[in-house]
Amino acid sequence: MRIAQVSPLFEAVPPKLYGGTERVVHSLTEELVAMGHDVTLFASGDSITSATLAPMRREALRLDPTVRDWIAYYMRMVELIYRRADEFDVIHFHIDYFPLSLFSRQRTPFLTTLHGRLDLPEFKEIYETFPRAPFVSISNSQRRPIPNLNWVRTVLHGMPARRLTPQPVKPSYFAFLGRISPEKGVDRAIKIAARAGVKLKIAAKVDVADREYYESEIRPLLKQGHVEFIGEIDDSQKPAFLSGAHALLFPIDWPEPFGLVMIEAMACGTPVIAYNCGSVPEVIDHGVTGFIVPDEDSAVSAISRLSELDRAAIRRRFEQRFTARRMAQDYLDVYEELIEEATMPRLRAVTA
Repeated sequence: MRIAQVSPLFEAVPPKLYGGTERVVHSLTEELVAMGHDVTLFASGDSITSATLAPMRREALRLDPTVRDWIAYYMRMVELIYRRADEFDVIHFHIDYFPLSLFSRQRTPFLTTLHGRLDLPEFKEIYETFPRAPFVSISNSQRRPIPNLNWVRTVLHGMPARRLTPQPVKPSYFAFLGRISPEKGVDRAIKIAARAGVKLKIAAKVDVADREYYESEIRPLLKQGHVEFIGEIDDSQKPAFLSGAHALLFPIDWPEPFGLVMIEAMACGTPVIAYNCGSVPEVIDHGVTGFIVPDEDSAVSAISRLSELDRAAIRRRFEQRFTARRMAQDYLDVYEELIEEATMPRLRAVTA
């Protein structure tokens, strides 16, 4: 099958540090290539892939401080892909609403995986403008704000089985991994760890948009003796970081569409203590791969139950549910359905 994968341009594929969507695109692309498909990846030129790379600009937008209007690059990318649409059996977009208008007016089957939150009113307006465009959700909970779109499938994220693996280290702290922002709950993680009397290590990115929040709300908390701020880490550092944790703390306060860090922890055999928001109940098996809790008190109580969980069983559950091969096969099923639908003869209305 000739497949186009279209990645965001903010990070390289795979991302060198933080970058959830680009990481998923990389996992999917590499697995499709390994399964024998002809894949073209439209991404930034500093991406590394086994597929055919179609560079849309020299480097990731995040690395270029001279860019003032990033939308211009996305509009250019969509147009360039449109000119090549006949080269592919299916085109898979990961760039939100940008392709919908143009690609709804051409013949090649396409789909869009929505990777972000959908609970903002402007998203409802733009996506409902295209009622026939096919969408994939990354959790069932992600669909709730806009349930009536043409949802063709929910495909949970996956990643290569050997990317992150359990390491032979003794757990000695709690871990927080990802991005510092109000909805991610690092302040709550600090409080939970303090009440448990356990050190918290924070490996997290601070976006420009969240810099003021970090400086005013979080930086003062980092002075507490039980907190160690590490900053961003890459994939080579994650196995030791996560394996060395009693648990990953994930006290979110927003409708998380998926939460890739949860399966990264599971890949290392590390349990997750997560607030019951968004996709969490679809990712965490309560009492098996972690504990789903409603609040800080419940999170502290769950800590005393971590010894009930088998870290080898957590790793096995990851292998059963969240590998890149499973994700790729799910998407191939969707591709085949869209291609078959596009080749079916359409009945034409006949007027008298």
